[in-house]
Amino acid sequence: MSFTSVMEAVVQGFEVAGVAVLAIGSLWALVQAGVAFWRGERVTVYERARQQVGRSILLGLEILIIADIVQTITVTQTVESALTLGIIVLVRTFLSFSLEIELEGVLPWRRTKADG
Repeated sequence: MSFTSVMEAVVQGFEVAGVAVLAIGSLWALVQAGVAFWRGERVTVYERARQQVGRSILLGLEILIIADIVQTITVTQTVESALTLGIIVLVRTFLSFSLEIELEGVLPWRRTKADG
């Protein structure tokens, strides 16, 4: 087994883990929302489900970024793949940043001021 094939397997493992976090986390959030709705907690169901799905997306994106980084530095070491990685990381970072603001309701650098 070559180093490249091992790293490709590692990348696939991270990709599977990222997608699993997205799918299972979102499904779990919806199941919890259904249970809470059934129990009569209708006022907070939507907001909690939305936050839990958002957190699943954030974690899944972070894991998928790891897969992209590992692939770029170990498997496809070209300028084109490095540029592609940069664009992917920028897009995913923007998505993560936007989701975090949406979930928390405050800019990250203002969070301590808002909490205090």
